[in-house]
Amino acid sequence: LAIAPNKETECRDTIKKICDSFAVSPIAREVMEVANTGKNVEEHYFLQPMEGVSRTGYRSSWWTQFYYVLWRSWLTVLKDPMLVKVRLLQTAMVATLIGSIYFGQKLDQDGVMNINGSLFLFLTNMTFQNVFAVINVFSAELPVFLREKRSRLFRVDTYFLGKTIAEVPLFLAVPFVFTSITYPMIGLKSGAVHYLTALMIVVLVANVATSFGYLISCASSSISMALSV
Repeated sequence: LAIAPNKETECRDTIKKICDSFAVSPIAREVMEVANTGKNVEEHYFLQPMEGVSRTGYRSSWWTQFYYVLWRSWLTVLKDPMLVKVRLLQTAMVATLIGSIYFGQKLDQDGVMNINGSLFLFLTNMTFQNVFAVINVFSAELPVFLREKRSRLFRVDTYFLGKTIAEVPLFLAVPFVFTSITYPMIGLKSGAVHYLTALMIVVLVANVATSFGYLISCASSSISMALSV
């Protein structure tokens, strides 16, 4: 319903369509009926006590809160597909670069040292890339979160789990792309079991780094402070 800059006419047309659609909906007729008669206003439009509200202070169950936070967070991820594409492209380019530098290593003394170096780059790349990817997640949304928390809309744990799980697919895709490119280029030990073992370790490192990024993001009051930390 917001009117975006430089798109005033388009936005107003959209708002008019929404209002017109609502005007002919069953809910609008019900609202008008209650408003005209003045009966049962409290029953229809005042928040009624719900079972458990006095004990927990929340008006919905844990699962309901989790579902809607997850749904909202997932929409946020989907709204910016270019960011996902750029991250995957960036990962592919860095993986190709590392694979080119350490291409086709043999198991001699120099090869072992080079493979050791390439594995170090596996870890550092997955660590820093994922820390900086999430460093602003909670810092940027802190005012909104605090307002919604004070309004008793949802718990802290449902918010945190919803936000993190919505981004899990990306944090699985990035290590997969990285490992799938570099592993055969460097000439690491062949075989599906060995590849999957390496992939699992890289995925775990990436997600531990992501958790560390979340920790810094939660503990920082602003994005600039989070970046400094």
